[in-house]
Amino acid sequence: MSIINPYQTYQQNSAMTASPQELTLMLYNGSLKFIRLARKAMIENNFEVKNTNMIKAQAIVQELRITLNQDIEISKNLEQLYEYIYSRLIEANTKNDLEILEEAEGYIIELRDTWKQVMGLVKK
Repeated sequence: MSIINPYQTYQQNSAMTASPQELTLMLYNGSLKFIRLARKAMIENNFEVKNTNMIKAQAIVQELRITLNQDIEISKNLEQLYEYIYSRLIEANTKNDLEILEEAEGYIIELRDTWKQVMGLVKK
């Protein structure tokens, strides 16, 4: 008999019922979560946990990049920014460099905060 995890069920339902805009926000927040877990593991010299979380953050950034609507002009700029963030995450992981990781985190925070503002404007 399997045990149902209510938090996991909630997360699945949230993702299934979210708008595309909310899904993008969830991706930004997920990326930040994994970056922060990786930072903690980096400080603690827990390389396996660091690597696992860095790979998750990188995958989310790649998902953000490949889901861009290329018919919109700003998408070209965002694609370049996502590629830069992705490469910095890889570099932070391979060099075990906290400063590079914090740079990437800063970009994600800025993108997430801007996205939240845009969502607020659209709702009005």
